[in-house]
Amino acid sequence: MPWQAGISLLVLACAGWLAHRHWPAVAAGAGRLAGADPGWLLVAATAAGGTWAASALAQQGATTTPLPRGRLLAVQFAAASANHVLPSGFGASAVNLRFLTRCGLPVPRAATALAVKGGAGAVSRGCLIALLGLTCPGALRIPRVTADAWTMAGCTAAVVLAAGTAVLLTAPARRALRRLLADVRAVHERPARAAALWGGSLASPALHCAVVVAVTQAVGLPLPPARAALAFLAASSAAVLLPTPGVVGSLDAALALALILAGAPPSAAASTVLGYRLLTSWLPLVPGLLTLGALIRRRVV
Repeated sequence: MPWQAGISLLVLACAGWLAHRHWPAVAAGAGRLAGADPGWLLVAATAAGGTWAASALAQQGATTTPLPRGRLLAVQFAAASANHVLPSGFGASAVNLRFLTRCGLPVPRAATALAVKGGAGAVSRGCLIALLGLTCPGALRIPRVTADAWTMAGCTAAVVLAAGTAVLLTAPARRALRRLLADVRAVHERPARAAALWGGSLASPALHCAVVVAVTQAVGLPLPPARAALAFLAASSAAVLLPTPGVVGSLDAALALALILAGAPPSAAASTVLGYRLLTSWLPLVPGLLTLGALIRRRVV
């Protein structure tokens, strides 16, 4: 936690410095967002609300234990707000883990359900990136690197692979892996659960892309929807590597950079980032935290 807090503060400081340095573009983006098309903003807000339903669907599909639907949806709404307060991914995972244990799952099974959901989400995001990459040829370019860089990357991959193999050789890791594989097999033996898992996992990033695309249409950004969605997926995948709360700062900078590289003017890119953050983070933050408090008082989490 101290290391994550230090990295978070560093990233936020860098984001603040970048915002100060490029303040004219940020101010122009805010003004452009203020005059955006309300119809497209309504579409974006609807898609943002759908992300919580998709997350609830994927979480139910990740376990064979039936979960109360209303509470599950409320927990996803609260977990999204908790994710913007604690380091990236930790808040939502902690809230969902607590909810699953309250529903009667043992802690190992609850953790496995979170791992199944996370794995399906990563695979789904990769499939969407590959699909959009095929529809937008040339949008994703592999940078040229030197032979020394390839050697260093190969050595790093070898070290990581060796460390992962050493961890998997331990008895607790083998038990956890067997438990994970057993739960994956049990979920996929039920077609309804498998459909919920993969449907929700695909719908969640697709709906986030829909928010970005709708905001670009609202502010009149001259960028094809597929390219805007691909820019968001690439930026959000890179931003996850920095453990800031809600990937604040890292996602903002990465998304703005990705949109500019895709051909968007800086002011339009800034307005898109502000609109996306407004609908998915800032407006739901306080209601989500209030919902989390109510769920805690009622011992739902």
